[in-house]
Amino acid sequence: MTLIRGAALLALLSGAAQAQSTGRIAFDTYALPNGLRVVFSEDHSAPVVTVNVWYHVGSANEVTRRSGFAHLFEHMMFQGSANVRKAEHFQLIERAGGDMNGTTNDDRTNYYETLPSNRLNLGLWLEADRMRSLAITAENFENQRQAVKEERRLRFDNQPYSNAFLAGLTMPFDSSGCFSYAHTVIGDMADLDSARLEDVQDFFTRYYAPNNAVLTVAGDFDPAEARTLIEQYFGAIPRGREVGQPSCNIRYGAGARRMAVTDNNANLPAVLYIYPVPGRSSPDVPALDLLMTILGGGESSRLNRSLVREARAALGAGGFFQMRAGPGVVLVFAIANQNVTSERVDSLMNAEVERLRGGGLEATELTKSQNQYRAGAIRNRETTMGVAETLQSALRYLGSLEAANTDVNRYLSVTIDDLRRVARQYLAPENRTTVIVNPPARGN
Repeated sequence: MTLIRGAALLALLSGAAQAQSTGRIAFDTYALPNGLRVVFSEDHSAPVVTVNVWYHVGSANEVTRRSGFAHLFEHMMFQGSANVRKAEHFQLIERAGGDMNGTTNDDRTNYYETLPSNRLNLGLWLEADRMRSLAITAENFENQRQAVKEERRLRFDNQPYSNAFLAGLTMPFDSSGCFSYAHTVIGDMADLDSARLEDVQDFFTRYYAPNNAVLTVAGDFDPAEARTLIEQYFGAIPRGREVGQPSCNIRYGAGARRMAVTDNNANLPAVLYIYPVPGRSSPDVPALDLLMTILGGGESSRLNRSLVREARAALGAGGFFQMRAGPGVVLVFAIANQNVTSERVDSLMNAEVERLRGGGLEATELTKSQNQYRAGAIRNRETTMGVAETLQSALRYLGSLEAANTDVNRYLSVTIDDLRRVARQYLAPENRTTVIVNPPARGN
């Protein structure tokens, strides 16, 4: 009886320790009358503070023939405002010893500044000034339209395999039922060319309003002082129109599709498998995420071991999970080695996927993937920026700030049976689009 009680106590303590191993993020939240949601997370361990703004607008909010606007605004937001000259945002933050940037994805656009604690006012003032009075002029618009087009050429159009990967993230979605995820974040060249200044101004008015934003302050700061500054800087910004969330109709397992494309920048064939999967809040996501780590995450993944190291059929292989608020995408790939055909690579990739679907999973693989996820969650808590992003992500994708502390438990609760179930369901051939990427035919 004593041994049984001791074992039960050890199991209980082990579970509690595991759940707490990432460290709890403390937070407080309130809202201004204009709808701006404010989140505070104090941490006085280092004299650093992060100001982080998420606007709940991404490429999913765009409409037909007007793609690329969310990403365009990632650039436009640094072109000056009523009290800040063009590019001065960068200069002010760097002179204060800080760091800053902005990023865009399907579901949100974020902007942040990480600063010495005594310059919190600077970060808040800069964010408020451009929320209130961004300089959307014809000159700034044209300049940044050209910058975005050049970025597309540099990162995608002139890079081998990049356009195939980019297109793969949209292939499972039909524009008529899910335009939100049927087009790319960076936008279409024709849409960028045809955009008018008034279209851009309307996009800003609609989405870059306080009631469509969350402001997070994380790190070493005094909450009372921060509240005063936020009220002073943001309080008078008028509330915008209420905007709805995009919808997406998709049917999983709609039938296997197969296509071949030619990539003029590629020298070797490549094979891509693309599978539509549920959105971030789905209970299946933790198992899918861990499954992708096992299949294609890093050098110890199954695809890398099998195709690259053992068969020597691929120059590189892997996979990733593109999570979204709406339906996401699992993408698995391999780039053929010299003198290896795409048919050979396709056969080996399919064999690895089918091994997973057949139940060939080991407990050690699950444990390793869970440890990797937990390590990542811990790393995110080591910086003020990581804490701010964790809180923002939890609120945006899981609907709760507390999910920043509990989501890791969903991953640690995944079982081998969960992995097998999602592998059978979502990695099924009838849920797959296969893309063969061929280099151009070479003359003798």
